[in-house]
Amino acid sequence: MTPTEHTDQADRPVTVADIAAEAGVSRATVSKVLNGRADVAPATRAQIEAMLADRGYVPTKRTRRALAAERRGGLIEMVLNDAGTPWAAEMIRGAEAAARAARAGVVVSVLDMGSRQAQDWLEDVAERGSRGVILGLSELTQSDHKRISRLGVPAILVDPVGDVEFDMPSIGAGNWGGGMAATRHLVELGHRRIATITGPMGFLCSQARLAGYRAALDLAGIPADDRLVEHGDFHYSSGLTSTLALLDRDDPPTAIFAANDEQALGVYAAIRQRGLRVPDDVSVVGFDDVPMSQWFSPPLTTVRQPIADLAALAVRTLLAHADGVELPQGRVELSTKLIVRDSTARKD
Repeated sequence: MTPTEHTDQADRPVTVADIAAEAGVSRATVSKVLNGRADVAPATRAQIEAMLADRGYVPTKRTRRALAAERRGGLIEMVLNDAGTPWAAEMIRGAEAAARAARAGVVVSVLDMGSRQAQDWLEDVAERGSRGVILGLSELTQSDHKRISRLGVPAILVDPVGDVEFDMPSIGAGNWGGGMAATRHLVELGHRRIATITGPMGFLCSQARLAGYRAALDLAGIPADDRLVEHGDFHYSSGLTSTLALLDRDDPPTAIFAANDEQALGVYAAIRQRGLRVPDDVSVVGFDDVPMSQWFSPPLTTVRQPIADLAALAVRTLLAHADGVELPQGRVELSTKLIVRDSTARKD
């Protein structure tokens, strides 16, 4: 009879989870040993190999498929809170392009890290023996970080909401420089009444874009006016209502810097509601340069955030780490770029 996997307790196949539990390691570590990966301590490797031989371990069809995929390049996990936004679409596009070039695959999950589904996801990640995790989440708590760390799978935060208080590398964009470039562009066009609609102020990127806006005004010698700062939430509706409030002031702005492109679309709608035109009456600058921004009417001047590049860099970094390259420490920041289109004009 062909040897079968069994445990002392029941006549059933031995699984990767069984070996991991007995060895006191993660399932990802067992998968690395099965795949001949180099990033396992020699003593741990020897222990697991002996256990696999002693227990007569035979991989299931599912495990064989996972191991074969890993040999071709492996799997990268991407976790998002919401896959329905333009930002998320660009993240997925960038990650898939980089993974495809390395003959790897991307598994995209949409979940709340505190949910029951997140626990199932953690178990699946360990079972698949993934090369790494990209966390495109609005927030990651200390407990979330501990649970991910226990997997033994490297993880990278992309565009984290706030300062990372634990030892995990992160990749983000130059938000301060982008906010400054957007505002300086309007200053150079002769505008002095320049308003801004921020993102959620609990977000690090929102704080940095607002700080860049204020720095540009300060350099130009334009006094800051808190009445020209409206706090938004990155959604169309806040761009609309904030702009209506700004335009109804006794001394309305001649230019508005919206902290993302979706809010900028709301700015356009409010300007039209008041019988005004972009850019003849009000110049508008956005942030992100999502694909739809060039189809605004008129096409939107905006700060290009390299969203797809952020995800692609995260994929390449995790795959390189699987081949023995150290993960970067702290935050890696990619530069932003002002893209001038037709929504801004010189102030007479």
